[in-house]
Parts: sequence; structure tokens; C-alpha cells
Amino acid sequence: MMTRRLLQLFTGLAMYGVSLAMFIRAGLGLDPWDVFHQGVAGRTGLSIGAVVIIVSFLVLLLWIPLKQWPGFGTLCNAVLVGVFADIGLALIPAFSHLGGQIALLAGAVLLNGIASACYIGARFGPGARDGLMTGLARRTGWSVRISRTLIEVVVLGAGWLLGGSVGVGTVVYALAIGPLVQLLLPYFMVPAAVGAVQADAASKAEPTREKEPTSPVGESEATVRAS
Repeated sequence: MMTRRLLQLFTGLAMYGVSLAMFIRAGLGLDPWDVFHQGVAGRTGLSIGAVVIIVSFLVLLLWIPLKQWPGFGTLCNAVLVGVFADIGLALIPAFSHLGGQIALLAGAVLLNGIASACYIGARFGPGARDGLMTGLARRTGWSVRISRTLIEVVVLGAGWLLGGSVGVGTVVYALAIGPLVQLLLPYFMVPAAVGAVQADAASKAEPTREKEPTSPVGESEATVRAS
């Protein structure tokens, strides 16, 4: 099961990075965070992938006052999405024909939905930006919808002012990605109880081995990171 989870995590993050490259090459607008990433990249001369990585770790610093801890998947997300975004940009050509742009945009939305379902379903922890949203909601008492809207309006506005691409693709992404991930997630979600069942089976198979005391802090940490 662990092999499946790791494969699903890494595949999902790779697809997510490639989908970002597809959005950029389609030239019809990006999702709010990537509007910001593109704007910063245009102002600094850094690659879009490098900006995604830097911003991811800066966002993780905002987790500290929210008292959140990153999971293994969170750290992998922070690095690999940017790496594969740059790889995708190196391999995918830009399209100037509208038909090609629309096809590339549709493919980007679909691939992004599959990628999101893959890495969320692997249960290795949320991405830096998703964790900021849920952490803010938990600490303030706001709904997740309000927290997400507030954050994305801020980064979208900042990205647009920096020169990021806002267009029909931004609207299509906003309307399509939620329902798409909800539709796909059941096919990729790893059961939460799998780890506990495996651990219980292992303990029963070795009855003579003494168990070390478990730290309550460690248990709560593991629970948070698996959610």
C-alpha cells in the first residue's frame, strides 16, 4: 500500500507541474496562484518553476503562526510541482491558433483535476497553499470557502498587477476544478484506516515483541499529517 501511495503522490505532483505548463502555453489565463507566480517570474527573471518553489516555502512560513505542520507530501509538493512545471515548459510548444489553445486549456484542466485527486488521495499532507487556506479557516473560525476566496482574490489581484495572465482560462479553472476533483477523488483516495489495519496485523503476528510507549504528541502529529 505504501508503494501505491508514493507512486500516486509523485505521479500526481508531476502531472500537476505539467498541467501548469499547459495552462501557460495555452495563453488563455491561469488560476489565481499561478497568475501570481507568473507575475513574479516576469518581474524577477526567474523561471516559473523556481518561483513556484520559492513561494511554496514562503507560504509554509505562514503556517507557523497557524500552528500547522507540513507532511511529507507537503514538502514534496513544494519542490516537485515547480520542477515539473519547468520541464513541461521546455517540452510543450506555445500555440497561436485558437483551436489549439482551447484544446490545450481543456487538457490542462483535466490533467490538473486528475493530478489533484492523485496527490490528495495519497494522504501525505496538503500542499502549502491548501494548508494555508485550511489553517486560516481553523484559526479564525471562517469557512473554508471564505478563507479560500480571500486568499485567492489577494494573490490574483497581486499577480495581475505584476503582469500575470488573467483570462477565460482563469474563469474555466475556477468553475471546473472543484467539481472535477470531487468526481475523481473517490477513485484515488487511499482508505484512512489502511495504515492502522496493517499495524494491528503486524502486532498480532509478533506477540512476543514488546511495544514501546507511544507519545500522544506523535499520534496527533501523524493524524494531522495524514489528513
